[in-house]
Amino acid sequence: MSAPRFTTLGCRLNAYETEAMKALADQAGLGAAQIVNTCAVTAEAVRKARQEIRRLHRAHPEAPIIVTGCAAQTEPETFAAMPEVTRVIGNSEKMQPETWAQMVPDLIGETERVQVDDIMSVRETAAHLIDGFGSRARAYVQVQNGCDHRCTFCIIPYGRGNSRSVPAGVVVEQINRLVAQGYLEVVLTGVDLTSWGADLPATPRLGDLVRRILRLTDVERLRISSIDSIEADEALMEAIATEPRLMPHLHLSLQAGDDMILKRMKRRHLRDDAIRFCTEARRLRPDMVFGADIIAGFPTETEAMFENSLELVAACDLTFLHVFPFSPRKGTPAARMPQLPRAVVKARAARLREAGARALQRHLEAQRGATHDVLMEAPDMGRTPQFTEVRVAQPQSVGARIAARITGHHAGQLTAEALPG
Repeated sequence: MSAPRFTTLGCRLNAYETEAMKALADQAGLGAAQIVNTCAVTAEAVRKARQEIRRLHRAHPEAPIIVTGCAAQTEPETFAAMPEVTRVIGNSEKMQPETWAQMVPDLIGETERVQVDDIMSVRETAAHLIDGFGSRARAYVQVQNGCDHRCTFCIIPYGRGNSRSVPAGVVVEQINRLVAQGYLEVVLTGVDLTSWGADLPATPRLGDLVRRILRLTDVERLRISSIDSIEADEALMEAIATEPRLMPHLHLSLQAGDDMILKRMKRRHLRDDAIRFCTEARRLRPDMVFGADIIAGFPTETEAMFENSLELVAACDLTFLHVFPFSPRKGTPAARMPQLPRAVVKARAARLREAGARALQRHLEAQRGATHDVLMEAPDMGRTPQFTEVRVAQPQSVGARIAARITGHHAGQLTAEALPG
């Protein structure tokens, strides 16, 4: 019997959940179906999901197509209306074994075509104990899902529900299992990581979880994915300062560098808060580097407001930029605000990306001659503790940690020679 094929769109958490779904579909004995795990972060993401569904149907006209993920949760009717789609499954339902178990006999359409319940009623996040994914170098552990905040541009809370945390003991258990299987690096993932623990007894904070992991596991490298810097707690800052196994790279959800735009976005920080956090984190850990999400062309953004976002790249000494041209999402307050011309939005996004490219070049040039502890993801490519890609001249074992001397850089990657021993 042919195995199902999965297509993942969007964030790393989606990729993590796809791996969990693969195990559930395999246990259920699901055959040759096409499963599309969608993203809803922008209108463009939904358009790409529809485009991918049509492409899959042309390539595999006999295979049922099952659509799930955030776009399926927020717009089930959009996908149910597509003749190519067999079933639409919500974000909560996709992680339930019974959903996949009943789909084997029911795939021909004997039951309801749309299975999407109220995501806001979900109260727990199951710890799906997968064994990591991608290369053998790095594993991802979901510790949190959902978001309690309501930024005016964001549809994600309506796709993911309110914030739910995986208990620390369960997280530690999974990381110990991954370490025993040979993983050297673990990345903590979630939708709003810094809200971890708010729904657990005694309301621990993310820093408490990080310190507990480092105390109770032998993981060699621990990473945190995207965080909201205004919610970074004292224990997390202490871990940044004192824990060498916590990697010196943070991706920040900044979104803008102008106070008025931040208020209209309903963010919880101001420009000076972001600069203050980056300054303090780098004081505590001088080799710290930052990535950031920034939106270009938010409604009502003037040229002066945009310049404040552009200048934030230097003020926070950002290295890795994820730039999003503003895209109105139906059902969000920002979609009802006065919109900028698309040409202006695209031009500002291009300028931000250019600033990001220059910042990355400065970072790469500054590494010339340095020696880094590199974790190999492929025989010729690994990453530094700061998450910078390194092309290594001599082939290495995937998953190995090596010392490498940086000789230069090319096409956004460092180049290096492996050092003996």
